[in-house]
Amino acid sequence: MPAGEEEKARAFYAGLLGMREVAKPKALVERGGAWFESGSVQIHLGIDPDFTPAKKAHPALRCRAYHRLLEHLRAAGVAVSPDDTRLPDGSKRAYVDDPFGNRIELIET
Repeated sequence: MPAGEEEKARAFYAGLLGMREVAKPKALVERGGAWFESGSVQIHLGIDPDFTPAKKAHPALRCRAYHRLLEHLRAAGVAVSPDDTRLPDGSKRAYVDDPFGNRIELIET
């Protein structure tokens, strides 16, 4: 993520996706960025002075309330791109970008 954008990260990952922010180790706090978790999943956003968003490589998050989450994101103005190709287990999926342009796949549980 770009430097100084932690509040945008909190608004998206905690506020919209419902993840909980977790404390970074003391040795890493001054580097900036933010860490979030939900269940056993953690996402660590580090600062990159030459930041370029990840458009192809991406985390895939399984979501219990998938349809409700997509509607919540749309209502907040987040562009949701459903993918009509289902996963081998039949799950639906969609893509969103975080505030920095990083691609995230959301998967129906």
